[in-house]
Amino acid sequence: MNEWKNVWILAEVSQGKISPTAYELLTAGKSLAEDLGEKLCAVLLGKEVKKLAQDLFDHGAEVVYVCDAPELENYIDDIYAKTLNGMIQAYKPNKFLLPATNLGRSLSAKTAIFAATGLTADATEVVINKEDGQLHATRPTFGGNLMATITCARTRPEMCSLRPMSYPRAPKTEGKNGEVVEFAFDGQKYTSLAKFLKFIKSEGEGLDLSETDVIVAGGRGVGKAEGFELLGKLAARLGGAVAASRAPVDNGWIEYRRQIGLTGRTVKPKLYIACGISGQIQHMAGCSGADVLVAINKDPDAPIMKMAHYAVEGDLYEVIPAMLEALDK
Repeated sequence: MNEWKNVWILAEVSQGKISPTAYELLTAGKSLAEDLGEKLCAVLLGKEVKKLAQDLFDHGAEVVYVCDAPELENYIDDIYAKTLNGMIQAYKPNKFLLPATNLGRSLSAKTAIFAATGLTADATEVVINKEDGQLHATRPTFGGNLMATITCARTRPEMCSLRPMSYPRAPKTEGKNGEVVEFAFDGQKYTSLAKFLKFIKSEGEGLDLSETDVIVAGGRGVGKAEGFELLGKLAARLGGAVAASRAPVDNGWIEYRRQIGLTGRTVKPKLYIACGISGQIQHMAGCSGADVLVAINKDPDAPIMKMAHYAVEGDLYEVIPAMLEALDK
């Protein structure tokens, strides 16, 4: 076990840019590295990604491991996972944090299998046990009714995928120095039966939920797909995005990428307006980090009415038009 040193994070790259999750992982990883007295390291995979290393240094990374190859231009999980496993075997990281994004969930699981180690998936908090130096990763379980803390005692690295928005972004200090370690891609070993054909960007309207300070979300109480058009008007007026709880997504009223909660996205906007949402723990796990939570609900006893900073008892089809009228004035 003593051969395994340092804390790694995966800096996911999408369309040539570092994804925001990397900066959140650097915050979480820094805490672990400080408690262990080890280095905080980042991993970059892709084509022409070496130039992105400085940005990771500016956000706290001390070492950046880079595998830069044309074969890594587009994500194929077999190739990425085999490459990551090659890096793991070569450099022996102690802890390894990956983002619980669509890419990260797939990649972390397959990499853990190749590396013959354990993985805690979709965690919301990671800490170091001061007594034995093990990683304690906490995640919701049983539909969010319990929190489980999971350890990986016998193998290394201890791997964990961390839910986006679980930690704040690491602060940036320009001009920081660090070490770049280049890893050679082996085209004979890192292969896949799958082939990348093309990237198709979602044509859905509206801002990305991770890029807006205001979210207007609807629940079962919206009652119909057309109701989200009204929510969209309020969101547009406030410069925000539309989201939903699980029920509207299951009913086909709105697309899955707009779902907030344990089985959807985690968000931390400045303002979250929940319309017709009861406030079950599964949904609140995805939006409890909002600076200000406003609930609009006909049921004064709905759980969300007690958790909200501002609770408006009433029919959303009356309240939202009144809000729009007031905003216009």
